[in-house]
Amino acid sequence: METMLTTLGPRLEALLGTDRVITDPVRLRTYECDGLTNHRSTPGVVVLPDTAEQIAAIVRECTAVGVPYVARGSGTGLSGGALPRTDGVLIVTSRMNRILEVDVPGQRAVVEPGVINLDVTRAVRPHGYYFAPDPSSQQICSVGGNVAENSGGAHCLKYGFTAHHVLACEVVTPDGELVELTADGPGYDLLGVFVGAEGTLGIATKITVRLTRVPETVQTLLAAFGSIEAGGAAVSAIIGAGVLPAAIEMMDALAIEAAEAAVRCEYPPGAGAVLIVELDGPEAEVAAQFTEVERMCRDAGAFEIRIAADDAQRALIWKGRKSAFAAVGRISPAYLVQDGVIPRTVLPDVLARIDALSAKSGVRVANVFHAGDGNLHPLVLFDDAEPGAEERAEEVSGAILDLCIEHGGSITGEHGVGVDKARYMPRMFTDADLDTMQMVRCGFDPAGLCNPGKVFPTPRLCGEVPGKRKGPHPYEGKADIF
Repeated sequence: METMLTTLGPRLEALLGTDRVITDPVRLRTYECDGLTNHRSTPGVVVLPDTAEQIAAIVRECTAVGVPYVARGSGTGLSGGALPRTDGVLIVTSRMNRILEVDVPGQRAVVEPGVINLDVTRAVRPHGYYFAPDPSSQQICSVGGNVAENSGGAHCLKYGFTAHHVLACEVVTPDGELVELTADGPGYDLLGVFVGAEGTLGIATKITVRLTRVPETVQTLLAAFGSIEAGGAAVSAIIGAGVLPAAIEMMDALAIEAAEAAVRCEYPPGAGAVLIVELDGPEAEVAAQFTEVERMCRDAGAFEIRIAADDAQRALIWKGRKSAFAAVGRISPAYLVQDGVIPRTVLPDVLARIDALSAKSGVRVANVFHAGDGNLHPLVLFDDAEPGAEERAEEVSGAILDLCIEHGGSITGEHGVGVDKARYMPRMFTDADLDTMQMVRCGFDPAGLCNPGKVFPTPRLCGEVPGKRKGPHPYEGKADIF
């Protein structure tokens, strides 16, 4: 494979120029991981294309010599989804960062994959619109990465995930063709398959996104509780009353401690948990619902409620929550972030069992989560200089995912599977389920070169060494099933 990369290097330089092809070992280290830093792999070659045609040509060159390739945007992913291959090419799309079109009457925009999430909103806000998906990393994450992982964010409870806001994608397929996938075309929903496939089915080079009208009014409150259980009771009451907040987020005491150390968000002292509730929509409707939400928080035991009077106060309330992941670095040398999902009704039980896991193992866990849809983001803290500490943190992290599955949930809500959670897939899916998923993947990428080694726990078909199976898959070679 090293020989193949050596052969490929001059051909890539001929395509892009020497300044767009990185082979220097020191510079390659820049790209060795994404936001989940405990998985690292130095890429064999990094390329920096700035057009879809260049990406298509790169893919064709890789395919011709059997070299694997991985696409990467801003590198903010949290599952190792963009982890490069030491024997492969890393295709970085950060230079493809143009907003190509804003169609206000059609409520859509066309962007390149390297466009930063928040920049879409900044571009269309003067027209009274915004881009609804809002991951905590929205100031630096790319839209192409959002498409790959089907990212959500604090406001996904009301507005949904990236998949609900993508209308079309221009895609470079694994055989190097440029094709258009649309949401309203005839036949199979290939766009729906592509969004959230973690870059294993092709590379998005142009994305048409839906724009959402800015609501008439927005109201935000922060409620402080003595315990996370009390905060959970408030969440149940709000959702049970039929109120659909734009966002409803919770942080426990340890997460609050980290946020205070990092950004001085000045949340109420002594809080065991804080709940952020945001309502938006028609002014009269929001006013009526907001009064009810405030009452339900007090009934659940909130000892202090703060209501944002303007955009500046709203931003201050959100500052601690949006910075929570990075802020944990102020109270721990290292951490793992998980992304399990559970039904809202079992939230108190699961949180209590996470506390018990933490106490038994001696591994601290800070809880930050989208309370409205049960999407947990437990931050498992450890000291990577301490022998065995990372292994203990991994055990607790895996046990938390087991809890989610046990309670009818999922191992990921918005961060993806990547390499980090691939080994947990058999705990949630049967061999038949995994084989069916892999057959879809083989339909797009029979050579297995497009972001290989992600999502699935062991290589399964497509020329890879099979796992448990002995002999061919019963559908192998039957292309007509697609």
